[in-house]
Amino acid sequence: ALQLARVMLTNRGAAPVQRCMSMQTDGEVRITKILKEKFPSAASLKVLDISGGCGAMYEIHIESSEFQGKRTIQQHQLVNQALKDEIQGMHGLRIFTNVPEH
Repeated sequence: ALQLARVMLTNRGAAPVQRCMSMQTDGEVRITKILKEKFPSAASLKVLDISGGCGAMYEIHIESSEFQGKRTIQQHQLVNQALKDEIQGMHGLRIFTNVPEH
């Protein structure tokens, strides 16, 4: 089931992971809090534990005007810097950043 969940998350437009999305893991809550503090103007923020709940790997989708004028690598560096303490305990992190369209 874990293997299937990972595949489902990586395929855009596929069904979501088969767990109740209203119940976030502790890691998802912690990372979301950190990113909301670092990017207060974020128009959209989604943090998913894609390791099956053990906190080893996360996928982050964040849309913020703070990324305006920055290359993708610079946007990702900002997210990495915000999560520098959290990243030490992770095996992987997938980051997707965007600038809101006005």
